[in-house]
Amino acid sequence: MTSVTGVVPRSSKPQGLLPTGAPLTLVDADGRAVPSADLAMPGDDVLLALHRKMVLARRFDTQATALTRQGRLAMYPEARGQEAGEFGAILALRPRDWLSTTSRDTLAVVCRGVDPIEALSLLRGDWHCGYDPYEYRVAPQCTPLATNTLHAVGVAHAARLKGEDTVALVMLGDGATSEGDTHAALNFAAVWQAPVVFFVQNNGYAISVPLSKQTAAPSLAHKGIGYGVPAMLVDGNDAAAVYAAVQRAVAAGAGGGGPTLIEALTYRIEAHTNADDATRYRSHVEVEGWLARDPLARIRQHLIARGLLDEPAVATLEADAEAAAAALRQRANTDSVHDPADLFRYVYAGQTPGLRRQQQELSAELAAAADDPEVAR
Repeated sequence: MTSVTGVVPRSSKPQGLLPTGAPLTLVDADGRAVPSADLAMPGDDVLLALHRKMVLARRFDTQATALTRQGRLAMYPEARGQEAGEFGAILALRPRDWLSTTSRDTLAVVCRGVDPIEALSLLRGDWHCGYDPYEYRVAPQCTPLATNTLHAVGVAHAARLKGEDTVALVMLGDGATSEGDTHAALNFAAVWQAPVVFFVQNNGYAISVPLSKQTAAPSLAHKGIGYGVPAMLVDGNDAAAVYAAVQRAVAAGAGGGGPTLIEALTYRIEAHTNADDATRYRSHVEVEGWLARDPLARIRQHLIARGLLDEPAVATLEADAEAAAAALRQRANTDSVHDPADLFRYVYAGQTPGLRRQQQELSAELAAAADDPEVAR
């Protein structure tokens, strides 16, 4: 099949790019296993690990929110209700793969091995990134919408050019799919066949803007066909399905199959951030309906029904989560010691004359202030 321009299309079977009509599911809202021709149920050890991570994460989330109210964090975008997507995606990655996240994905960053206090450094206002990205293969958390999509494509394309077995997973929300950066990232990833997994957590709202005001497409996953990118639509509250979908996409990318677009349907239970009043744009009834689809309750019911988990084990996990929250609280309540020279030290590999002059001016001001009795008092 040749077009009028003489160019041979990459795929003569566009239907192979389309997602399923209904979200892919392996464990339904009542914890029952659902047969699937598209996804394989993860092993019991994976399901137990997913449950454990989700228990710890939910307590981390509430503790981080409390720290925000106490003034220890400038802000904290909660991820309650999205734990299945956070951990289903991360546990499906290999150690050599790269992760690129948004500011709502602190749970994913911690799951990748980053120290919780280092992960919260951005939100404390201490650093733009409080950890070494190369040590954990986790890019700095991204607050501007969709800029991390291009970063992920660049990392994946560079790895492919160097012959490295590396896949990049980029997390983004439904609002980020309305940005031009996402368009450019998907297009370049498809043209270059870069091993990238675009993991869209569709939680219903871009701050206060509902999905219906962002797109008329049947789903965000359907957008993949326009770029020649295979797509999957999954139940984002089903940790097992998310894990299986991302694992499949990572395997495809590592095997030379190029990028995959995954839309995970989920819901943001809490407000956008502590500065947001969600009651202005959504109803209590709507939130209650999604609370009944709790991803943590779903996987727990499944594990208990199969005899893989019992109430004493759950109690032990919750005690572990409480202990971790107490440790986080204690460490976050310790003031950081800052060196003003750091403002200039990490801007460029080699300091510019302008920066050097600014550093000297600040040093002189600080020295003068130290000698001022009024300041000393």
